[in-house]
Amino acid sequence: MFFEGRELKLYSEPVSSSELQEGAIYFFVNFVDEQMLIPMMETVVFIGRNRESGDVGRVYFQDIESYREGTPYDWDTEDGWAKFQSGSENELGHVFNYEKALEVLLRCSLRRNEAGI
Repeated sequence: MFFEGRELKLYSEPVSSSELQEGAIYFFVNFVDEQMLIPMMETVVFIGRNRESGDVGRVYFQDIESYREGTPYDWDTEDGWAKFQSGSENELGHVFNYEKALEVLLRCSLRRNEAGI
């Protein structure tokens, strides 16, 4: 099996607020360490904007499992396992489409190799 090489930029390219599409799958990529050697990745679905009264500029995501099960946002989460997350539409530095998330992980792999991990 061969994976085609690619030129990686030195910086990450998260999605912008204007690129988000309801029902589309995105990936949260975060790191647990300052050296960015230990990544955490979570698959989520964008479920909309300003879902609560008084919201301005908020975006909402749902975990992929409960979304695929058809669990709606207004579902009573005390009885289940659905996970909903929201944040400012101006703070999406950890939200990526598949290809850009892959590039974040590839850069991490290069850092890990350099660090001898």
